[in-house]
Amino acid sequence: MTDSRNRRLATLSDLLRRLSLTRQDELVAALRDAGHEVTQATVSRDLEQLGAVKIRRGGETRYTLPDQWSVVPANEMRLRSLFAEWVRSAEPAGGLVVLKTPPGSAHMVGVAIDASPPAAVVGTISGDDTLFIACRSATDAAALAQEWQGWLGT
Repeated sequence: MTDSRNRRLATLSDLLRRLSLTRQDELVAALRDAGHEVTQATVSRDLEQLGAVKIRRGGETRYTLPDQWSVVPANEMRLRSLFAEWVRSAEPAGGLVVLKTPPGSAHMVGVAIDASPPAAVVGTISGDDTLFIACRSATDAAALAQEWQGWLGT
């Protein structure tokens, strides 16, 4: 990474920690005000590099960094709460569990699972609104999907 990119990423991290920014055009403007000439495409790549995602907190959806996610569960009850709010479906598919979320939410759920994975989970892959959870076996996947279906807020 170049020094100018490192400075821009540091500035973006600082902005995300201090300000409630909800749209990429706001981030572009804030970075330009801080002396960084950027485009929306650059901001989008930088947000992904930092692992920043939009989360809802206090009725507001805003960009946050992974270390700011107070919704990352420390125990099962917090994970259940996260599922009830953000996960729309949980389906087994061979040795996988496929979770569907609202757009932009799969990464947040994946990080929460990775923070305290059930014993059956080997790893996760997150897209925008879909999350694949690799399990140790198809039996584990089916049991986990069934358990998680009971946690959904639908």
